[in-house]
Amino acid sequence: MKVLVTGGTGFTGSHLCAELVKQGYHVRALVRKESQVHELNKLNVELVWGDLCDPHSIQEGVGKVDVVFHIAALFRQQGVGPEIFRKVNAESVEHLLKASLDSGVSRFVHCSTVGVHGHVANSPANEEAPFGPGDIYQETKLEGEEIARRYMEEGRVAVTIVRPAGIYGPGDLRFLKLFRAINKRRFVMVGAGTVNYHFTYIDDLVNGIILCSRSERAIGQTYILAGEEYIPLNQLVTMIADELHVKRPRLRIPMWPVYAAGFACEVICKPFGLEPPLYRRRIDFFKKNRAFDISKAKKELGFQPNVSLGEGIRRTACWYRENGYL
Repeated sequence: MKVLVTGGTGFTGSHLCAELVKQGYHVRALVRKESQVHELNKLNVELVWGDLCDPHSIQEGVGKVDVVFHIAALFRQQGVGPEIFRKVNAESVEHLLKASLDSGVSRFVHCSTVGVHGHVANSPANEEAPFGPGDIYQETKLEGEEIARRYMEEGRVAVTIVRPAGIYGPGDLRFLKLFRAINKRRFVMVGAGTVNYHFTYIDDLVNGIILCSRSERAIGQTYILAGEEYIPLNQLVTMIADELHVKRPRLRIPMWPVYAAGFACEVICKPFGLEPPLYRRRIDFFKKNRAFDISKAKKELGFQPNVSLGEGIRRTACWYRENGYL
């Protein structure tokens, strides 16, 4: 079976490519010319040079494939305007789905984010929880979902939407700042630290994404993919500190002055095109509750997270150490 993976050079996409190759798929990746592709070359992945904003290259990438895994996205990058986020995270979904329809693609798995739910007022949130995107990344990911959902409802392409919680594991650099701050004894808890956080270990996520492409029941459905447990930030920080063999952080500061300072930094820096040293989105990590119910994926897909949070933190910390990040 031939499949296309967008975002194949990214953290999730590269792990997905590796597992698909391992399972015997012919894997094609849509990559930009400036991307680092040596790892994909090691896997003998077929490369198609293109861009999500270019319908022609998308058509070439989708041609003669059975399944499309749309993983690529523009994450929280400073200095990028809303129109670029919308082109990459929303309009590209339309381009990919149109190309998939024209090429007779049998399955389309669209990777979104639990961030579309925003702050979870009633824990744990399931797939039917209210939407509440908090920034342009989450807003445009929700727009991309809505496009995919329209194609699902019209029965034009067999689509499944997945919403991962915070993705981590060996190779991830997104949570490096957290591990590094704790390791260097510089971590400061903002607020009470009682809000929950929910992780998804990369291997479990990849398995869940592949299950979505195989299950007939998954057609037209949306699934939250996450680990078995969510925990308060206080406990998460303690687990990381213990794994790193450093003193548990004790320093904490109130939420409101930090949030106000973030707002002030954004207002001052924006006219000059500067990246704020502090902005409200970073503070959302301490402010918004994230706890999710994965029972639908377990029941309908047979999804089963195999890596506990403690083991995942251990593997991630080991990788950071071995690669000189800590």
